[in-house]
Amino acid sequence: MPAKEKKEPVIGTSYEITWCPGCANFMILASVKNAIGKLIKEGFCKQEDFAITTDIGCNSKIFDYINLSGFYGLHGRSLPTGVGIKFGNPNLHVLSFVGDGGLYNEGIEHLIHTCRYNSDMTLIVHDNQSFSLTAGQPTATTQQGYKSKVEPYGEVNRPLNPLKLVLASGATFVARCDARDINHTSEIIEKAIKHKGFAFVEIIQDCLIFNTEMNFRNKLAYKIPDNKDKKKAESYSDEWNYNSKQGKIPIGVIYQELIPTLEENWKPLKELIEKKSYWKYIK
Repeated sequence: MPAKEKKEPVIGTSYEITWCPGCANFMILASVKNAIGKLIKEGFCKQEDFAITTDIGCNSKIFDYINLSGFYGLHGRSLPTGVGIKFGNPNLHVLSFVGDGGLYNEGIEHLIHTCRYNSDMTLIVHDNQSFSLTAGQPTATTQQGYKSKVEPYGEVNRPLNPLKLVLASGATFVARCDARDINHTSEIIEKAIKHKGFAFVEIIQDCLIFNTEMNFRNKLAYKIPDNKDKKKAESYSDEWNYNSKQGKIPIGVIYQELIPTLEENWKPLKELIEKKSYWKYIK
């Protein structure tokens, strides 16, 4: 009998996509679907081995467009939800999707602690440097001088440099991507998922409606080789400060190291991994 043909994994859903036409989130969605599809075809994992978490925002609507199990959380709370899923079943590949507002404002404490926990999961940040779902208020990465309805005289505070923060907090995989480069972003996401430990992937993207003065940052982007040197990583993180359209923006794997994960360090979770099992309710 002829061998049965393997069915192509259906990564997308049939839900109507309601992002603005031309939004960079379409590109990020394509990159994520490509990366997951490739990992499944390679036999690295099965579709049911994934779980995703999101919070609130334009970025978080990606939950509706990816055919994976998961959980919609509160604003800024995607990461602790993901860690909770890993505690329930440490064998799952958890992907948390957040925006720069939800992560770097409301969820900043969760980012710091998840970095130091080194839970084996992947964080994907959609960074357009504004709260775009709620009329473009400035976020922690918004450049100085940006005018909005809440700050008509312009943002006076210096922006946060997330790469410097996560490096200082102990993240073991730090990467930055350009949403316009779908193939490269797919490659980085694939590496992040395969990484044993907490993987931070920030994707710089344009918004068509708000903070348009920071659009086309991709013209400053240049690709770097995968890096495992901490001092070099810190140097890369200093090249662009999120405050201007000057200087170069390195994209790629900024830093990677391998140390024991949270799940490997905690005996009950390590045993579940070895048994390829999960917590079960016992009456």
